[in-house]
Amino acid sequence: MKLSQELLNNLVKITSNSAIACYPYIGKNEKILADKAATDVMRDQLNKLNIDGKVVIGEGELDEAPMLYIGEILGNGNGPQIDIAVDPVEGTNFVAKNLPGSMSVLAVAEKGNLLNAPETYMDKIVTGNHIPYGSMDIDFTVKKNINIYSEITGKKNSEIVVCILNRPRHKKIISELKKLNVNIKFLTDGDVSAALLVSDKKFNVDIYMGIGGGPEGVIAAVALNTLGCNFQGRFLFKTKSDKRRAKEMGIKDLNKKYEINDIVKGESIFCATGITTGDLMNGVILKNGKYVTETIVTHNKSFLELVKKEVSIT
Repeated sequence: MKLSQELLNNLVKITSNSAIACYPYIGKNEKILADKAATDVMRDQLNKLNIDGKVVIGEGELDEAPMLYIGEILGNGNGPQIDIAVDPVEGTNFVAKNLPGSMSVLAVAEKGNLLNAPETYMDKIVTGNHIPYGSMDIDFTVKKNINIYSEITGKKNSEIVVCILNRPRHKKIISELKKLNVNIKFLTDGDVSAALLVSDKKFNVDIYMGIGGGPEGVIAAVALNTLGCNFQGRFLFKTKSDKRRAKEMGIKDLNKKYEINDIVKGESIFCATGITTGDLMNGVILKNGKYVTETIVTHNKSFLELVKKEVSIT
């Protein structure tokens, strides 16, 4: 097992400290400063680990530093070769405006086992592990997918909850869902956390669908794979430059439908620490001179864990 418990514990510390770095910026309308603070902490602490890591899902290219960029080498080189996916602050607007649901995210897999996704959109459909693999499909109509879900679960349309980003591009899907009398949970941001809401009945979300970020889809797939959930996605390319970039990253079939096992293989770890309190977990709390954080961790199809940590102020 190359991805050790020690590595997992270190990743939890890193996302926790990245979330804490954002704390001074919560509600201060300074999303760029919050993102930079979390990124600086994440980079510094990843570079101290005994790993030979490479960022395959990042926040841009080399010339866009100080963001953690695609292709950046991290770690001291004295350890396992791993692919790294980062989102130091998912939901920068949530931090800036003190809204629910922002978090600091890291995902890792053994080298070559994590899809290197281009910075483009992805059409997605996500369901929990109670739905048989392959039952629903992004190429089906909204009505057909809802009917399939209803037939499998025995739920009436009025009992089904679909989560979708509140974007103009989803006008047609939203209209169809309303015609079908399906309940809609709208989100303004937070593509990773939105996909994870299907993983447990307590979140009261049955399906996540619509167009979101491709890199965010890969990150979410790491956790969803561990939890046995269903994820299907297809990259959407608007320009020739997007298509060229995808081919440079090794994507040969631009129309490919990606199942979860196309995105992440083998052993993987996913960590997400709450910055502001949302559906998945609590945000950073300052209590009696200590920061209290909550982190969701998944590892290698073996467990889901909610870790609470107290960190003394230094």
